[in-house]
Parts: sequence; C-alpha cells; structure tokens
Amino acid sequence: MSEADPISIPRLAYGFARRYGVIALERNGRAVLATLREAPLEAILEARRVVAQPIHRESVEPAEFEGLMGQIYAQGDLTETAETALGADTDLNALADNLPRTSDLLDSDDDAPVIKLINGILQEAIRTRASDIHVEPYENRLAVRFRIDGALRDTLSLSPRLASVLVSRVKVMARLDIAKKRIPQDGRFSLNLGQRAVDVRVSTLPSQYGERVVMRLLEKTSQLMNLSDLGMEDSELDAFTKSLQRPNGIILVTGPTGSGKTTSLYASLTKLNDGSRNILTVEDPVEYALDGIGQTQVNNQVGMSFAAGLRAILRQDPDVVMVGEIRDPETADIAVQASLTGHLVLSTVHTNSAVAAITRLRDMGIEPFLLASTITSIVAQRLVRRLCSSCKQPYVPSTREFQDLGIKPHKDIRFFKPVGCNECHHIGYVGRLGLYEVVVMDDTLRGMIHDGSREVDMAVHAFKDRKDLLKSGAGHVLSGLTSAEEVLRVCRAKTDAEVEV
Repeated sequence: MSEADPISIPRLAYGFARRYGVIALERNGRAVLATLREAPLEAILEARRVVAQPIHRESVEPAEFEGLMGQIYAQGDLTETAETALGADTDLNALADNLPRTSDLLDSDDDAPVIKLINGILQEAIRTRASDIHVEPYENRLAVRFRIDGALRDTLSLSPRLASVLVSRVKVMARLDIAKKRIPQDGRFSLNLGQRAVDVRVSTLPSQYGERVVMRLLEKTSQLMNLSDLGMEDSELDAFTKSLQRPNGIILVTGPTGSGKTTSLYASLTKLNDGSRNILTVEDPVEYALDGIGQTQVNNQVGMSFAAGLRAILRQDPDVVMVGEIRDPETADIAVQASLTGHLVLSTVHTNSAVAAITRLRDMGIEPFLLASTITSIVAQRLVRRLCSSCKQPYVPSTREFQDLGIKPHKDIRFFKPVGCNECHHIGYVGRLGLYEVVVMDDTLRGMIHDGSREVDMAVHAFKDRKDLLKSGAGHVLSGLTSAEEVLRVCRAKTDAEVEV
C-alpha cells in the first residue's frame, strides 16, 4: 500500500485511527479503508462519512497496520503551522504539570500552534533520519537545522519572535527551568512516533539573540550494529576481534565527536556479551540499554565522575569494563591499573589518529612502560557520507585529487561525485560508512612506546603493512562508495612526498 495523499483523502485523526484500527489512504488512484479485523462497524461508518467519497475496505494484519500508521502519520508539514504559531499563548508553565513523561506526539489533542510546530519539527527530523535538531536564534530569523548523515541542513527559517516561545516549549518537555535563560541547561525527554520510541537529549546555551537549543535524537528501537556491520575490512576486523578475545588489556577507540566511537564500543560489548562475563560500563550518558550488561551513568553533580564510577565498578567483580571516555589523568590511571589486574578495558579518547592516543595518554602522566604493557590495540575512525547509488555520476579526477588521496594517477580510473535526486532528497548522499585504521601492538611498537619514540616514527611502523584512514578512504573512493571530497573532508591530504608510486 502506498502512502496516503493528504490532498485527495482526508486524514483521520490519529487517536481515532489508533483506537479503532481504521486508516484511510489512497492506493492506485482510489480511496482505501484499511482496517483491523476487530474494527467496529460504527468506526468504519464514521470513517466513510469523513472521507465523503466511495471507498474500498481492506482488512490488514496488525503488523501491516502498524507500518501504515508510521507511514501516514509520521509526516509533518512544518511550514503550515509556522505562520500561525506567532499567535500562540506564551504562558507554558501550566504544561509542565500536565505533560506526561512519555507522550505520543501523534495522539496529541492540544492544537496550540506552537505545540503543533515543535511536534512537526520532531516528526520531520525522525522521518528524515536526522541525528540532531539545531534551533538557532539570529537577529532577523530563527533557523532550524537538521544534522543528517553528519552534515547540517537548513530546514526552516522562522520569524525571530518565535524563538522564546519555541525554546520554552522544548524546555518544558525536557523538565528544564524556563525562567533561567542566562545559564546552559541539559535535560531529556521521551516520545513515541507511532511504534517508534525515541529519546531526545536537550542542551540549551545562551547566545547574543536568545537561547540556542540542540536536540539529539536516539531511537531506542533501532538495532545495534554487530562488529561485521561496522564496515571494517577483513584484516582490520580480524585484528580487532583478536584483541577483544584477550582476557585483559586496554582497547581504545579514537576520533572526533560524531565519528561513531560509541557505536563501535557497543558493537564490541555485544560481541563479548555471551553470558559468561560480567560486563560493566560507566557512560555519559547511557545512550542505549544493553540487556545483560550493567550500565552506570555519570552524574557530576553528586560526585559520580568517570573516575569515581570506574573505581566503584572495579569492586563489582567485572571481567570487562567499558569507560565512555578517558578525559583526565585520574581516569587514565585507574584504567591502566584495571588492565594490569586482569580486566579487559574498553574506552575512547579524543585524538586525530590512532597513534596520537599514545601521546595523549603519555601527556596525562601515564608512564610509557605502563602504556607499553597494557594497550593491546587502538582503532581510529571517521564517518563519511555514502554516495546515492541512483544519481552518482562518474568523472575524470584531477591530478591534485589523485595526489591528495595518495593514489597513482591512471587514465582509466574514474571517481564519482554527488548529483542529487528524489531518492536522496537532492543531497547526493544517503547514509554513511566508516573509515578505520587499526594499530595492533607488537614487540617493536611496545619497545618504541617504552623508549618514548616520536609519534610519526610509531605511525610509520604501525601502518607499514596496514591501511591508515586516508588509504581506507581512498579505497572507498575507488569503489565508488563515496566521493574524494568527502574523504578529504575528514582525512589529511597527502603531501607530494607521500604520494604512492
């Protein structure tokens, strides 16, 4: 069945459709009434009255009915309510008492324009697979932008007069103090979009023209990736998997914010979670609940830091420990001591390359001989956008592009570039894929760490027989999976002296 056409077929109220199991939609040019078998006759007659045209009834199974509910009611026309939202009641204090902790946006009986607007923004963001919603006030406009596949995209440009009421609505939903506008605040709320459960993390920040709001969307019903789904090449995946099979040591995942480090750690924990190990984590925050794994959330307001959490869970007889991030010397020191006492420790570090993690920990005060004896492997990763297979276009790359990617020029090689079509919403990219470099400790590298060798010398040895991030990206460019522009956006271009021959 196709998605309903709201122009030709009146849309039944969501609450009515959900309660009685009746959906009106358009298929192959005719009106169709999709109903569950137990739908009452009175509801069917009422639906026919609302549609007010000849309609064909079809019985559907519950699974198909839920799919139709998601398709038809997860659409939001954001511009329709934007114009009328200016007249909305700005007194939102009373909403805090009446707003349930988990509310279904599609079943809202409140038609206040500002509520319809923010609900529409959330619905559209979820429908377009956005990971973040940015609400940014400026002097002459209020910008709403979505981060889709790692890139920000303008979605709405509204009157600046909407800023305060829109931000207040979000703060009420996140249980934040709407009277405090000069300090940053963090909160969260949950919502349902049909059968899709979503957690929304909210962060506010005072700015020159009002409060900026960023909402991070975390879909609780999404399936966590397995290690084989991350996109590592076979040699890198095999090396990383062998590190996970060790009974102790430190495994680090590095990269900037938004590079997929948490996804890789969760995939690793899923691999280790076979029921024979006690696996404990300390995270900031817990993004996804993992069955069979004890997860603890950082709360600095009550003294629950990474270091305090890690120190506490080591008294819980763990086999595997995951620390969300090593960000201070105390956490680093406890992680090293945990690995020395027979624990497998997984964590992340914010560095630009895998080898740079060694330098970072050394700068935190960890003795080189301890790093040499505890670290087993380091993974650096980036995410690049995947070219849309429906519209990508081949072209002859320039000599400079060959040089930047470290590829020997050849007249028969073709790269691909984004074009844009209906399939990719005229962006040219759909989804993302990972670039990885894996450093596995061997005796030579341990000796170099112990002796305090330079980072560049350790990198030369580590990637003598392995791909670094740029080589990984160049392979995807040659395969037509992504563009040279995307790879060079996240990786350092090679210099003339580094070009392969």
